[in-house]
Amino acid sequence: MGKARSQGNADVAIIGGGIIGIATAFRLAEAGRKVVLIERDAPANAASRGNAGAFAFPSILPLASPGILFKAPKWLFDPLGPLSIPPAEFPKVLPWLLRFFRASMPDRIEASTAAQAALNRLSETETATLTKEAGLDHLVRHDGALELYESEAAWRASLKSWERCEKAGVEVEHVEGTRLAALQPGLSPRLVKGVFLPQWKTVSDPRDYALALLEAARARGVELIEGTVSRLSPGAEGVNVTLEGGQTLKAGHAVLAAGPWSNRLTALLGDKLPVTPERGYNTTLPPGSFDLKRQVIFPAHGFVVTPLATGIRVGGASELAGFDAPVNYKRARHMLDKAAGFLPGLKREGGTEWMGSRPSMPDSLPVIGRASSSPRILYAFGHGHLGLTQSAATARLVADLILERTPPIDISPFRPGRF
Repeated sequence: MGKARSQGNADVAIIGGGIIGIATAFRLAEAGRKVVLIERDAPANAASRGNAGAFAFPSILPLASPGILFKAPKWLFDPLGPLSIPPAEFPKVLPWLLRFFRASMPDRIEASTAAQAALNRLSETETATLTKEAGLDHLVRHDGALELYESEAAWRASLKSWERCEKAGVEVEHVEGTRLAALQPGLSPRLVKGVFLPQWKTVSDPRDYALALLEAARARGVELIEGTVSRLSPGAEGVNVTLEGGQTLKAGHAVLAAGPWSNRLTALLGDKLPVTPERGYNTTLPPGSFDLKRQVIFPAHGFVVTPLATGIRVGGASELAGFDAPVNYKRARHMLDKAAGFLPGLKREGGTEWMGSRPSMPDSLPVIGRASSSPRILYAFGHGHLGLTQSAATARLVADLILERTPPIDISPFRPGRF
């Protein structure tokens, strides 16, 4: 990566080299803007490296939901549960958790679901456009996904949620018996019901996809700069971007897309936003470890299994913990044990374990909008489990704001000032 110039100039400086920042850089460069992308680490090396690789367009229901109020107390203090908080982290997470429970109340759910549905519909359209323009269609798989249930009762309990999804335009097929077995052979007989989601897509590998998009952006003139941004200083005609070490560059606009690291800079700008690191764990097994036809989802256990070009990835779960908290790879092994029970032929040898932090907001909606201190600074972070899914839509919305175009959807649900 190139080093920062002492007084460089750009139309737009993007802070954060994950999938959101990369997609935004591509979209703005495609529109003819001079863009610099600033990343403190290697690009696509955090959540964009080890996620489940899904374009989960049908996933419109927020994690904050009435059902979570009954499940969370049991989950939170189970160190291997789908949603957990290490005891030492609880005091730091408590303010976020209180907002999360407030967002789970019925009066908030309809609005957040509608906003997520609108963003995901835009995502589906914009992703198709972006992958075509960037020459990445060959990295996208159109196999759908299969959500699996261990009992008739568990499936019936999910029906109201699926009805809400169908009303929002999500294609849903309830399956069992021979149809279930045809969609994914080799399932344990414990799995008696499924829901097939044909609009769900995956990528061959999430990091490969992000890096290929970065190359397409660089081919359009995007400059990659290595460095950690210490301050954003708005001015009358632009933004001064200061890096650790004192280097500066000037830009007409700045976009903050640094995931869970974003709140350090937003606080300096006067916006204290409740984005928290939400850790996910996985194990990537070698290719051929199981004949997996498509991504399979185990909602009661909080994990998925995805076929990638690089192998079979077993991962998910949520752990609310800071960057410095000890890593607990027992969570990855626990999911792998469960996966082997549901997929009896799964070969568990030779796996690589990983942990990464998602940027999560209490209401499960990202922050997309202008900083309170300057219309020239825009925020684009907090996508939680849907960063890859919503990357192209977020890029479109940020580009519309910078280019002073009317966004195609109402972005007020994502405004930074909603908290």
